[in-house]
Amino acid sequence: MRRLLFIFLSILISFIMQTTVFRVLDFSGIVPNLMIILTSSYAFMRGDKSGMVVGMFCGLLVDIFFGTYLGFYALIYMYIGFIIGKFNKIFFPENILLPLALIVSSDFLFGFICYVLLFMFRNKFNITYYTINVILPEVVYTALVAVFIYPVLIKINSYLEDIEQRSAKKFV
Repeated sequence: MRRLLFIFLSILISFIMQTTVFRVLDFSGIVPNLMIILTSSYAFMRGDKSGMVVGMFCGLLVDIFFGTYLGFYALIYMYIGFIIGKFNKIFFPENILLPLALIVSSDFLFGFICYVLLFMFRNKFNITYYTINVILPEVVYTALVAVFIYPVLIKINSYLEDIEQRSAKKFV
């Protein structure tokens, strides 16, 4: 129950921070994608099912407030959560390099999928401009923010796992 409450609050806080606080701290209109950080982190820490669920709710929140089609971003975030969740088998809490690389790759994949589905199908074929001016700055900004957010999520996840293990021992 605590984990569900924390996941719900972290999705809500990340969405609010992404849409308010980081809009003020933008660089040329580029803001970090906190929803990708959250989806990738939970998928990497908890597995593909948790990644899919967190990704779906993050995407639905983005769809409801900013999307033109309901479910578009939810599907993209859900797939990214599933793919990153497959790396759960090699999860080590001390290592920040692999999760950071996964967050960077998932943000790049997110930007590329959005370009293909939103712009390329409308005959806007300027992929180099979009990559250099939108995708790469967002990836760099997201990576910089992830360096600070991911360790906090790891500590909270280990704290919740300790509580879950202690409560499981009471019932055995």
